[in-house]
Amino acid sequence: MGYTITEKIIAAHIRDGKMERGSEIGIRIDQTLTQDATGTMAYLEFEAMDIPGVKTELSLAYIDHNTLQNGFENADDHRFIKSAAAKYGLFYSRPGNGICHQVHLERFGAPGKTLLGSDSHTPTGGGIGMLAMGAGGLDVAVAMGGGTYYITMPKIINVELQGKLSPLVSAKDIILEVLRILSVKGGVGSVIEYSGEGVKNLSVPERATITNMGAELGATTSVFPSDEITLAFLKAQNRAEVWQELKADEDAVYDKKIIIELDKLQPLAACPHSPDNIKAVRELAGMKVDQVCIGSCTNSSLSDMLKVAAILKGKTIAPNVDLSISPGSRQVLAMLAECGALEDILQSGARLLECACGPCIGMGFSPNSGGVSLRTFNRNFEGRSGTADGQVYLVSPETAAASALTGCFTDPRDIGEIDVLPMPESFKINDNGILAPLPEAEAKSAELVKGPNIKSIPKGEPLPAEYKAEAVLKVGDNITTDHIMPAGAKILPYRSNIPHLSQFCFGVVDTEFPARAQAKGGGFIIGGSNYGQGSSREHAALVPLYLGIKVVIAKSFARIHVANLINAGILPLTFANAEDYDKITQGDELMLENLRDAITNDGKIILKNMNNDAEIPLAAGLSERQKAIILSGGLLEYTKGAN
Repeated sequence: MGYTITEKIIAAHIRDGKMERGSEIGIRIDQTLTQDATGTMAYLEFEAMDIPGVKTELSLAYIDHNTLQNGFENADDHRFIKSAAAKYGLFYSRPGNGICHQVHLERFGAPGKTLLGSDSHTPTGGGIGMLAMGAGGLDVAVAMGGGTYYITMPKIINVELQGKLSPLVSAKDIILEVLRILSVKGGVGSVIEYSGEGVKNLSVPERATITNMGAELGATTSVFPSDEITLAFLKAQNRAEVWQELKADEDAVYDKKIIIELDKLQPLAACPHSPDNIKAVRELAGMKVDQVCIGSCTNSSLSDMLKVAAILKGKTIAPNVDLSISPGSRQVLAMLAECGALEDILQSGARLLECACGPCIGMGFSPNSGGVSLRTFNRNFEGRSGTADGQVYLVSPETAAASALTGCFTDPRDIGEIDVLPMPESFKINDNGILAPLPEAEAKSAELVKGPNIKSIPKGEPLPAEYKAEAVLKVGDNITTDHIMPAGAKILPYRSNIPHLSQFCFGVVDTEFPARAQAKGGGFIIGGSNYGQGSSREHAALVPLYLGIKVVIAKSFARIHVANLINAGILPLTFANAEDYDKITQGDELMLENLRDAITNDGKIILKNMNNDAEIPLAAGLSERQKAIILSGGLLEYTKGAN
C-alpha cells in the first residue's frame, strides 16, 4: 500500500509512535514561526525553559498583527520579541515587512519540511508542499527547543480537483465550496490533501489561499503536491535549491474522497457569522455594501492584487463604499508600484493600508454599526471585525473589487473580461526587512528587553484529587477563540498582560464572566460542540487559567484549543452522552470525585450535579503523555520535570 503526501512527510519526521489512525504520534519540527500577538508568550515560555537557543533548522519571529502603535504597549512587545530573536537565534521580520504566512511562503517555505506556527493559519505553507500546522505558543516554544510536537495521527481526506476554473472564479471559491461540503467541523482530526488534474491549473499563491482557509474546516492542516508549478514559484523567488517533488503514490489510500469540478464552480460568499454559511454571490446580488477589504494572509499575493488592479483600472469605487487594500508583503507592494498596478488601485479611490493583518483581526478599518463588509479574509466570526454588529461576508478578490465599484453585491463575471498584467518570471528580492540571527558570541551577551506591560505567565497547578466548584459559564456550539478571548485594537495590546487581558474574557458572550469567575475562585465552563474553534491563540486557555478555571466540559473540542487547555493545565472533558449537556445549568454546583485517580488509571469519570442529583458520565480521551501533563499542572511544569 502506497503513501499519501501527508504520510510521506510524517514518515520522514516521526520520532514517537506509529502511523496508525487515531494514535498519538510525535514528529520533528524543521521550522517555526511566531507573530507578535502570540509571540511574546511563546518567548516568555521559551525563557522559562532555560534553553540557550533554538534548535530547529529555522525559526522566525514576525511582527504583523499589532502594528498599530497607539501607545507604548505594542512597540514594547516588538522590542521584546526583537531582543528574544537576537538572544535565541531567530530571524526577525520587522513591522511592515509583511504578513507572516505570505512572507514565509515567499522567502522561507520549502516542500517536504514541517512547520509549526503560533498562528492557526500556518497551514498556508501547505500550498508549497509543507506539513504546516498551527499550535499554541507553548507547543511552538517546545519545538524551538528541539522538542517533539505531538498530534493524533490524522485521517486523510482527498479533495480531487477536476478541470479548470472559469474566468473570474477563483481559488477562494474552491475553498468556500469545500467549506460548504464539509462545514467548520468536517476537517477535525484530518489532513486535507489535494490532487487531480485541476491542481496543475493553480499557482502556488492560489494553492496557499486554499490551504490557508483549511484552518476553518478544523483540519490539522492541508497540503498540495510539490510539482513543476512549485518549482517555478521557487525559481521566481531565487530559491529553487529547496525544491523537491512530492506526490502521493498511485496506490495511496485515503479515508474519504471529494471531487470538485472546477469548471462548474461559481463565485461564492460565506455569510455572517460563519465561514461555512455559503451562498452563491448571485443569490446576494443587489445587497448594498458599506465596506470592502482586500488583503489578509488569505488573498494578498501579487497575483491577487494584479486581478484587483485590472478590475479597478480606470474606474471609481461607488460613493457608498470604503475600500481598503492590504498587500501581503513589502515584496508585493514594491512590485505593484513597479508595474503601475498600485496607481490603478489608488486612482480608484481605494485606501492603502500597511502590509499587515490589520482589519482581519479588528486592528483598524472596522465597519460602521450594522455595516455590510465584504472581505477577502478567512474568518467572519461575530464581533471579530471590531464592530459588534458588523455583517461580514467572505469573498474572493474578484467579487470584492467588482462589488466595490457597483456599491452592492456583484458577481464579477457580470463586469466582463479583464486584462490582467502577467505574473513576472522573477520577483523583486529585498530581504532588508528581515534581521538575521546574531553570531553565537553576540547572542550570548544579548539581553531580553521587557516593558512594563509584559507580565509573567500564569502557572497551572497539579490536578487535585477531587474538584468541587460552580458552573460559572455555559455556552453553546461553535464557540470560537474570538468569543473566549477577543482580538481588536483595544484588546490586542494587552496580549502580554494576562491580568489586564482577563477583563475581556468571553466579553462577546457574557461581560460579567470575568468578575464572576474571580469572585467564585474559578470553576467549570460548560460548552457545546466544536468548542474553541478558530485561532491558535493560547490566551484563550491562559486567561481562563488566570481566572481560576480548572475544568472545561464540552460536547467536543477543536484540535488546537484542546491542546492549549492541556498545556495550560486545564482539564478538558467531553460528555459521554451529548444530551447530558442539558442536565447542567449555569450556576449549578458540580463535583468530580476521585478525579486524579480516574485520570491516572483510566477510571470512570462521573460528574455529580449537586443541584439536581444528576450523575453524568464524562470522557477524558488523554494519551499517557497528556495525562502526565495534566497531572503535573501543564506542559511547562511537565517539561521542567522531564529535564
